[in-house]
Formats: sequence, structure tokens, C-alpha cells
Amino acid sequence: MIARTLAALTLAALGLVRAEAGETLDRVKTSGVLNDLALSDYPPFGFINAENQLDGFDADVAKAVADRLGVALKLSAPGWETIVSGRWRGRWDVCICSMSPTVERAKVLNFPVRYYSSPAFLIVHKDEAAIRSAADLSGKRVGVGQGSTYETYLAKTLVLEGGKPIDFPFHDVIAVPGDETVHFRNLALGPGVRLDAVIADLATAKGNIAANGKLKIVGGPLYAEPDDIATDPGDPEWDRELARVIGELKADGTLARISRKWFDTDITADDS
Repeated sequence: MIARTLAALTLAALGLVRAEAGETLDRVKTSGVLNDLALSDYPPFGFINAENQLDGFDADVAKAVADRLGVALKLSAPGWETIVSGRWRGRWDVCICSMSPTVERAKVLNFPVRYYSSPAFLIVHKDEAAIRSAADLSGKRVGVGQGSTYETYLAKTLVLEGGKPIDFPFHDVIAVPGDETVHFRNLALGPGVRLDAVIADLATAKGNIAANGKLKIVGGPLYAEPDDIATDPGDPEWDRELARVIGELKADGTLARISRKWFDTDITADDS
């Protein structure tokens, strides 16, 4: 009797796992809609365009993923803290939103596949002479995105999932979290006027330097910054499907074309 009961419980448990394993994929296929989390304040990766629509590199990648799945795309931007806290409970299916896989984030989210990589760099005003690398940031005011890896980098707590150890050659930096677009605008006012430096990914840095002509990159990469698709834990079938789709989009050049549209270079290459 005990053996039969245990066997029945085991089969029930296996059935439950099978039912839950493809829940997100089933929902997407049944509804015909991919609900993707996006950023609205991180150009050119995610922003509100002139037509008041979410736009950018990430939106184009999400559209390519939805097209490959044969479904429509719905973008939502509830805010970064809501996104990284996880526990989406079916409200959203995926985050194609420039998220780096940190050890802390991996406690509440899965990172099934990488879709681009753009290293972190230090940006200063073109007339700045005292800051030549991260070692010169001690006591300086540095603009970073709210809740970004750059903020945890300055706090010396950044640990990337599966990444190499990161060097923190500074102390007592005054991190200024906020809107990255505003940070670049403030930095362009002059050395130390409102900020001494900004930390951002290479693609964003190049775009802002080209746009205003008043900034420059100093030093080498601060650390390699991979960006992965994120999902709610608990659906390995969905994770495998997303990894398969991104693999196809890389192999046929779709991701490279989207990247060149926004950055004039391919940040999606495996060695980028």
C-alpha cells in the first residue's frame, strides 16, 4: 500500500512538473501575444519615440523574437525595480531589456541566453584633465543609471553571474543614480559643474559623444558587461525555446542587422 501510494505521488509530481514546464510557452502560443518588458529611459536601447511608442534596439530584438514565434508583440515598461524584482506571476513573459546577469538578480530570475555584450566605460567632459581612469574617481561625483550594474560597481558589490572578478581601484566615490540621458546632459556642462564623470556601456557612450561633441571616453573597459534575456524561473521549456530563437536570429544575421541599425556595429557577436 505504501509503495503504491508513493508511486502514485511520484507520478502526480511528474505530471505536475510536465504541466508547469511549458506554461509560459503555452500561454504565448494560445494568446498569440508575447508580453515583453522594456525600458523607456535608456536610449538607444529603450525609449519613447516621437509617436509616443516604445522603441529602440531592444524593441526591435523583441519584435524579431515575436515574429519568429509567430505571435504579436506587446511591450510594457513598469519600471526597472519592478522588472528586476522578479515574481512576474504571468503578467509578463520575458524581459528583452538590456539586463546584465548578476549573482543577486539570478536569485529571482533566469538568464537563458545572451543576446549582446557591450563593456562598461568611463566618460568625462572633453576638457577634463584629472580623470584618466577609474583609479582617479575617488571623491568624484559619478552619474550612473538607477539600479544599474554601474551603481553596484561604484559600491564595490558587483558580481556578474559566471563572470571574472572585477577590479575596484577607487574609494569614497559619490555615486549619483538617475536618468542616464540627464547625466550625459549634465556632464556636457563642463568638468565638475554637476558631475565629474558618467559610467555607461560603450554603445551608449559613443552615441552621446557623437551627439554633443563635448565628451570623451577615458581608460579601457571597466568590466565586460554581458546582457541576457531574463525570464521568471520555473519554465525550462520556455527558456530553451528562447535560447533556440536567439540562436537562429544570430545565425541568420537578424541580430547583427538590428545592431547595425542602431549602433553602426555588431554588439551581438559572441566575441563582442
